[in-house]
Amino acid sequence: MLRHLILFAMALGLVFTSCQNSGKSGGQGEGEAADSSDMAQFAGDEKFKGAHEAPMELNFDGTGQMIEFDTPDGQKGSAYALMPEETSNKYLFVIHEWWGLNNHIKAEAERLFAHLGDVNVMALDIYDGKVADNPDKAGELMQSVKEERARAIIQGAINKAGADARIGTIGWCFGGGWSLKSAIMAGDQGVACVMYYGMPVQNAKEIAPLKAPILGIFAKQDEWITPEVAQKFENLAKAAGKQIEVQIYDANHAFANPSGDRYNEEAAQKANQEAWSFLEKHL
Repeated sequence: MLRHLILFAMALGLVFTSCQNSGKSGGQGEGEAADSSDMAQFAGDEKFKGAHEAPMELNFDGTGQMIEFDTPDGQKGSAYALMPEETSNKYLFVIHEWWGLNNHIKAEAERLFAHLGDVNVMALDIYDGKVADNPDKAGELMQSVKEERARAIIQGAINKAGADARIGTIGWCFGGGWSLKSAIMAGDQGVACVMYYGMPVQNAKEIAPLKAPILGIFAKQDEWITPEVAQKFENLAKAAGKQIEVQIYDANHAFANPSGDRYNEEAAQKANQEAWSFLEKHL
């Protein structure tokens, strides 16, 4: 009888453990590597989706063009690119929000290009051509991103820039996390990383290869990438010997997005000026 009770208890334990593990899977099947920037965890959060109103329509006629480049997984990556007339080894990778590479991001790439002057600007398409115009679709696209494919696109862009390129990165929200990861991937070629309210890496091993200084821009009222998250990341980066500056503005998540209702013009202008100065200094 005692043996039967022990076996029964073990079986219950296995069932309980299985339920716990299935609840943590986030819907990913075995062998599927989801985006590990950790923004995907918020994709089904109705409050998070409510904080991202559908972007306003923007009639856009830019001077850049879409380009393609080879990626290490045997596919092609693409980017909206702006190149100065004179050859330059300075590159800025612009990483889009959860909406995808839409006209607003292309317009931001144009502004950065105009401001920086002699820098090649590449707004990378992490979604491989897909763009969302509502929060539900944006959540689906963000959740569907696979770590391996995103890294392949970024590595393809690094290869496209060339071995002597000086690479800076900038991104917002979903793109903020991937701006940091892009800078880490760039290794010795990375010279500047700007991340707006993106989920940072969580441990010293992940950040160890980073050579670029970081400007982290966060929001005091952000309920997801909270000031506590920002402080923990700052402590981690400094403990790992990395150069980092963290700025926290009295605003909400997505405060620098002029296409959304949470846009805070005063905070956004200050943050953008800091970002431009930071990129000018290090690129």
